[in-house]
Amino acid sequence: MSSPPGRRARLASPGTSRPSSEAREELRRRLRDLIEGNRVMIFSKSYCPHSTRVKELFSSLGVVYNILELDQVDDGASVQEVLTEISNQKTVPNIFVNKVHVGGCDRTFQAHQNGLLQKLLQDDSAHDYDLIIIGGGSGGLSCAKEAANLGKKVMVLDFVVPSPQGTTWGLGGTCVNVGCIPKKLMHQAALLGHALQDAKKYGWEYNQQVKHNWEAMTEAIQSHIGSLNWGYRVTLREKGVTYVNSFGEFVDLHKIKATNKKGQETFYTASKFVIATGERPRYLGIQGDKEYCITSDDLFSLPYCPGCTLVVGASYVGLECAGFLAGLGLDVTVMVRSVLLRGFDQEMAEKVGSYLEQQGVKFQRKFTPILVQQLEKGLPGKLKVVAKSTEGPETVEGIYNTVLLAIGRDSCTRKIGLEKIGVKINEKNGKIPVNDVEQTNVPHVYAIGDILDGKPELTPVAIQAGKLLARRLFGVSLEKCDYINIPTTVFTPLEYGCCGLSEEKAIEMYKKENLEVYHTLFWPLEWTVAGRDNNTCYAKIICNKFDNERVVGFHLLGPNAGEITQGFAAAMKCGLTKQLLDDTIGIHPTCGEVFTTLEITKSSGLDITQKGCCG
Repeated sequence: MSSPPGRRARLASPGTSRPSSEAREELRRRLRDLIEGNRVMIFSKSYCPHSTRVKELFSSLGVVYNILELDQVDDGASVQEVLTEISNQKTVPNIFVNKVHVGGCDRTFQAHQNGLLQKLLQDDSAHDYDLIIIGGGSGGLSCAKEAANLGKKVMVLDFVVPSPQGTTWGLGGTCVNVGCIPKKLMHQAALLGHALQDAKKYGWEYNQQVKHNWEAMTEAIQSHIGSLNWGYRVTLREKGVTYVNSFGEFVDLHKIKATNKKGQETFYTASKFVIATGERPRYLGIQGDKEYCITSDDLFSLPYCPGCTLVVGASYVGLECAGFLAGLGLDVTVMVRSVLLRGFDQEMAEKVGSYLEQQGVKFQRKFTPILVQQLEKGLPGKLKVVAKSTEGPETVEGIYNTVLLAIGRDSCTRKIGLEKIGVKINEKNGKIPVNDVEQTNVPHVYAIGDILDGKPELTPVAIQAGKLLARRLFGVSLEKCDYINIPTTVFTPLEYGCCGLSEEKAIEMYKKENLEVYHTLFWPLEWTVAGRDNNTCYAKIICNKFDNERVVGFHLLGPNAGEITQGFAAAMKCGLTKQLLDDTIGIHPTCGEVFTTLEITKSSGLDITQKGCCG
């Protein structure tokens, strides 16, 4: 039986060895036309044995393919450069099937073996969209807007499954609705309460009793969030992005089912997909947890003051919530199974915990709940919690108005049909493994945000990754998201900002003898008149002694730590060293200037306590 021959594609040359920007764009357009206009498009070199293998494969399948031999066209080097920008692949053969980039020889044969190639070949019709994004959080919206800016037809599917308590919210994802934004605003509410106490020391006189109104606070915060939800919808509409408030689920390789709140189903197809579904709070799996407990999904819109609160879990979410609730005058207990702020520098974590205790937060360590029982209904009601020791048979009981669970989050990946199209997930945590360009094991499906395996779960990370992914997908950039030295801040009453490695991780990577840790306690000027403790705030940097004392870890516990850490994070991106810090003149009097005068090392064992704000 004779095999169908490959058809040779033609490509007009720009005519120069280094094409101008206009000629380069024209070349890109012509390559796009070849990719989009042919069922199978192979960019090859006539002498390449791997290219020959791929051609033989398609011939054996009886599939007609189109070839562009880069060694036989004028200015093939420029063609390959532009092709690299489009596909993020430098080598040949470079294969596209029905507009989907399959990859090189090995990936094409792998796709043939697992059945993916056959599915791609079956889809010979135009798709409804260039890109469908599942998830309307920060990462998904960033990717959608950038793709639309590049002229692509984009859809965003977003649907919030109500929490067990019935809480739901609008477009924008966790950060805007039930995360960073309301958390920071409630943190600010608590700081204002503390500032009122300081104000008398600064001469402010007031006689009336000052109290906090929970309902007024939540109403104002929810009003602001509502304006953000509306703003996102307007922006999508202005950019031509189709927004559908439905639950997305894969039913085939390029087809997705969208189910709205009425149960009505609609089907859409796309050339490429981005999964940006984020995570939701985890429950304990004990009697009474989903019936009577709340999570961060519910707290920020809670229509009544939570009263005496048990926070279960010592993650950053748990400690932040415990901090602002205590700052608002509530009785707060944190139940800790093991350590505070797992994954963070543990010296800093313990200092965060100590300050919370100074502010009245109680800690119940080495216990975990085994039963939550409702004693009284109400807003709030009354709950009994039975907890068991993690170190023995001991049990304890406590009575609370509210139980807030903050024991971790689960990726929203198990109910969106990934198994139907062969996308692999980490079965232990539900997260999706991707390569360095956020591509899953299925070539036309990508993932960003909190669902990525082994990547930071932070809003700005998802935003950056989404924007850069859209640019790579549609051929305007090769830039990848840099996941190294990402700064973050824990917004506890005394904020903890960090960038780079924890001391534990630095020792693991570089060995203790190769590191120098500079540290100090410090006393913010604003705290002096107010009479706050002069040895609570703390700063340290971790330096690699054999890399010019490059700063590999930055840690700060103090007021406005987030604002300070952001600036030093940029410096770390530029290769910040201890000498550069020493050469920097500080702004006086500020907390940030403490990093320009660090002298004492941990290894010296010298005293770091402070007697004055100016060192």
